[in-house]
Amino acid sequence: MEANLAMALVVFGILFLTLAAGIWVGFSLFIVGFMGMVIFSPLPAGNNMASSVWSTIEKWEYVALPLFILMGEILYRSGISEKLFKSLVPWLYRLPGGLLLMNIVSCTLFAAVSGSSAATTATVGRITLAEFDKLGYDRRLAMGSLAGAGTLGFLIPPSLIMIVYAILAEVSIGKMFMAGILPGLLLSGIYSSYIIYRGIRNPEIAPKTQESYSWKERLVGLKDLAPTLILILMVLGSIYGGVATPTEAAALGVLGAAVFAFLNRQMNFKILFKCLVGAVKTNAMIMMIVVGAGFLSRVMGFLGIPAAITRTITELGLSPYMLMILLGVFYVILGCLLDGFSIVVMTLPIALPMVTAAGFDPIWFGIYLILMVEVSQITPPVGFNLFVIQGLTDEPIVKVARYALPFFFLMLLTTAILTIFPKIALFLPNLMTIK
Repeated sequence: MEANLAMALVVFGILFLTLAAGIWVGFSLFIVGFMGMVIFSPLPAGNNMASSVWSTIEKWEYVALPLFILMGEILYRSGISEKLFKSLVPWLYRLPGGLLLMNIVSCTLFAAVSGSSAATTATVGRITLAEFDKLGYDRRLAMGSLAGAGTLGFLIPPSLIMIVYAILAEVSIGKMFMAGILPGLLLSGIYSSYIIYRGIRNPEIAPKTQESYSWKERLVGLKDLAPTLILILMVLGSIYGGVATPTEAAALGVLGAAVFAFLNRQMNFKILFKCLVGAVKTNAMIMMIVVGAGFLSRVMGFLGIPAAITRTITELGLSPYMLMILLGVFYVILGCLLDGFSIVVMTLPIALPMVTAAGFDPIWFGIYLILMVEVSQITPPVGFNLFVIQGLTDEPIVKVARYALPFFFLMLLTTAILTIFPKIALFLPNLMTIK
């Protein structure tokens, strides 16, 4: 077993060297897998690489990925986010914290149709941050709340990272989607409670406006919520109702997003071409990481590394909760170095057997892992949401990370609650039978 652990140290050492050298994550994974097989195994590296790539990408479920990405690209340019903002203003402006709650509510709703953390952050931030500056809202809390709430794009279905996890862990995509609903609403509620608390303690963070809205104006404004709610119903309703598979629901989502974009006069062939190119680039990046990690996972399996690490940690005699705390610390550290997709596909072959052996449900662990990935979205130096907000505001990345720090701790609090009460994630998946 010591030999296996020594090989693990060599493999991970080569990986971090390639990443430190600035090589793309997907290519780094291929390089490390190839070198590990050449150095430690008599098996033909090239043949195994080709076989691994094919066995990874031939799964039909991956077709949902580019479709959900394309739907997010269309929504980003469709004007739906502006309508969402206008419809929510009359309902939120009088609450403690005022329109700062807009970041939380808008991200929660937009996450339910985008599937991407970065797309949610960019789309909502493009509208809200400029408005907050104009109204004199606390800039630090505006950026921090956006950084935290933007991560809901990974937790609230349909989520791209949930699709990848479900395929790799061999669990139902539909059940993973259902498992994310209550934890997503819980995290959104905790964020909102924090904003309201800050608003009560310090009303100056949200200057009062002189505008007032009648109940008629509020109710009429809800019509602008219709596109978002219809898309949520089309995508998630078709899955949970057993009418469509996740892949078919993604196609419905693309069709719905395109129709609303044309009706909103925010779509033409030039913009559609940009949407298609953006979707191809994003999907290529994700799939390069997935197939690279798939090859590296196969190599580590041949070398016995996951089994050796699992046995070593099992022999420590940790309680299930201590195991999750240890994994949580590991994921927070890893999140400072890698993006979310890399974290999931690289660690799953090692972590999942340990977690299931400790008695945890793989669907529950998927939600736990996605929460850890969300944490990585706002931890420097690689936190992707931080870079999105930096691009919107020109603020230094260190400042944006500091503003997001309270929401980092709120995510850890949510993870702890979910660990103590796993039924929060498992209630809906156990309620219905879906594929």
